[in-house]
Amino acid sequence: MLPALICALVSLSLADNFDTAYPELEHYRTIYVQENGPQLSVVTEQSKVVSRRGGNATLPCKFHRDASLPANPKLRIKWTKLTSDYLKEVDVFVAMGFHKRSYGRFHGRVYLQDSAPTDASLVITELTLEDYGRYKCEVIDGLEDGTGVVSLDLQGIVYPYFPRLGRYNLNFFDAERACREQDSIVASFDQLYEAWRGGLDWCNAGWLSDGSVQYPITTPREPCGGKNTVPGVRNYGLRDKEKNRYDVFCFTSNYKGRFYYLIHPSKLTYDEAVVACQKDGAQIAKVGQMYAAWKLLGYDRCDAGWLADGSVRYPITRPRRRCSPTEAAVRFNGYPDKKHKLYGVYCFKGHN
Repeated sequence: MLPALICALVSLSLADNFDTAYPELEHYRTIYVQENGPQLSVVTEQSKVVSRRGGNATLPCKFHRDASLPANPKLRIKWTKLTSDYLKEVDVFVAMGFHKRSYGRFHGRVYLQDSAPTDASLVITELTLEDYGRYKCEVIDGLEDGTGVVSLDLQGIVYPYFPRLGRYNLNFFDAERACREQDSIVASFDQLYEAWRGGLDWCNAGWLSDGSVQYPITTPREPCGGKNTVPGVRNYGLRDKEKNRYDVFCFTSNYKGRFYYLIHPSKLTYDEAVVACQKDGAQIAKVGQMYAAWKLLGYDRCDAGWLADGSVRYPITRPRRRCSPTEAAVRFNGYPDKKHKLYGVYCFKGHN
């Protein structure tokens, strides 16, 4: 009992001494200690910008500095492009004062808008299919750093593709090459999802740009995941890019040129079709060019014709008897023997 009483008396004595030393402090007052907040912030006014192949796009980005900060001639603005799997960043453009540099395939096509001292918006000209994706704006001001992300979307169309070898014959790298040869790129999940929302229904699984394999179903049925399942984009997940083989979903956009059916006095073999387009100052058209003409320009022709990959197709925007009576579509006649003299040809004449 005695030790406890001594401790209590000492505590009271210390408390009295503290009150005497600091009489201005009230016992109920709470004191907050706060560090300085961020002196730099980056803002992207739009999360998505939509344009078209061959056009221009401005990716918005602005930064705000604390008014108390002195001017920094070494303030750096850096733009990078995020890969579809978000594992890497590709350098696009860097600016520091009067020093500016663009990189790789963006060289000579990008510059800062510079509408104000705090404007870091990036202008991309002569857009390509590969420009589609997400971009990061980063502003570095000494020890301060801020970032923002903007998506660049392109008007276009997603379509399923398989080569003459037949279905499920493409590994991921074959799929990339197949789309590229048809004036397209491998579609992203976002592009496939938008196509599904627009009515795309396809029961064969295909590669997407992130290395996953998926397929869109609007009308559930037994051979396509089951009759009693809900509509949606079916997902096989990420697959081995070397070993696994599927079809592919390609994406293409507007083009600069003229797509047309060549009026010719007779039907043609494949080799004759190639030569006929060349004699007309053009080239035999690619699958992606037919899809772009059909979807984006409303091209309609009820004549089956050769295309560059050896397939025979024709585009119908106005369904009618003997010409895709039930739906608007690019009709597919398969990969006939190239020696068959049964079809016309679709040509493409590019505009520089």
